[in-house]
Amino acid sequence: MSKHETMTSRQRVLTALDHATPDRVPIDLGGNQTGIHKHAYLNLVRHLGIADDLRIMDAVQQLAVPCEAVLERLHVDTRYIRAGAADSWQGGIVAATRDGRGWQDLTDEFGIRWSMPDDAPFYMDITRHPLADASLSDVKDYAWPKGDDPSRFAGLRERALAIRNDTPYAVVSGISGVVYEICWYLRGLEQWFCDLMLEPEFCEAMLDQTLKFWMDWFRLFLDEVGDVVDVIMIGDDLAGQNGPLFHPDLYRRIVKPRHKQLVQYIRSRTQAKIWYHTCGSCVDFIPELIDNGAHILNPVQLSARNMDPAELKRNFGKQLAFWGGGVDAQHILPGGTPEQVAADVRRNVQALMPGGGYIFNNCHNIQGEVPPENILAMFDTAYECGFYPA
Repeated sequence: MSKHETMTSRQRVLTALDHATPDRVPIDLGGNQTGIHKHAYLNLVRHLGIADDLRIMDAVQQLAVPCEAVLERLHVDTRYIRAGAADSWQGGIVAATRDGRGWQDLTDEFGIRWSMPDDAPFYMDITRHPLADASLSDVKDYAWPKGDDPSRFAGLRERALAIRNDTPYAVVSGISGVVYEICWYLRGLEQWFCDLMLEPEFCEAMLDQTLKFWMDWFRLFLDEVGDVVDVIMIGDDLAGQNGPLFHPDLYRRIVKPRHKQLVQYIRSRTQAKIWYHTCGSCVDFIPELIDNGAHILNPVQLSARNMDPAELKRNFGKQLAFWGGGVDAQHILPGGTPEQVAADVRRNVQALMPGGGYIFNNCHNIQGEVPPENILAMFDTAYECGFYPA
């Protein structure tokens, strides 16, 4: 088999997402769900002998911004653009002490406090749900952020055009459109699940507010880069390791109408492909995501129930492209040998690549404990075995 590249990265990504056969499987790294933890990144650049100062792209997940030298070494075909927070947001990391322990606190635009302990600086978790005790009237009166604050998008078009015009790479957005998850961030997960069963009107009021935020956000985002961006990432986690986090009937009745409205609006404004993210055993939701209008499913969590890549490709591969699913991220990538990583990558790529419709990445972010040898085995194997017959 010839292993000669005949396409630019952007051509390769767009061909694959159109369910046609590119020269090789496109490779991705650097998104909010396809990124690399700071600890793994620092170990990787040291291993490669690449000099780079650590920059954090996602404070909650503690994800690093991969430098160009790393992206080129790993044959990555995507480059990311992200809008910012509104200028009115007085955010930033604040040092705090609670219960005799030091913390790094971040209160986001929705008023949700995320915290990371100084003695375990791995991730941020929610330590304050601002609407935990709210009533329906409190939801209506809450100080919801403005999605259409123009300061969010300052310089966005210039950054997107720089990638489109000056590089060969596909332009991909950071994560957005988080309609559902923000509600439980505000409310608390256990209380939110109780609300879904007992107070659906309350849930719909919250979902209407988050939907409004994202509809307003996308109106300006698409004004700026709707003609430039190639892939738009949206998503909410709907499933866990063994199946849906809540009954699909509740999804269809309460959440889906808002998801579908957002997806259809985005599709009316751009030719970009819409990437939907949900972790877990999400097979029960796939027909709904297709009906909503999503083009791509991420991440294909291989170790979750009923997420066999060959079966997913067989059942849904003509309707959805798959983005991720490259290696078992829970067991093999962090704990296996490079040889085991390579074998798992070959198995999964061979299941998902036929006929296009596949972008390679890990199942989610590369976690901090993953050794650099395994990271290189993952990406090098994906490149080596991802070429299509000429």
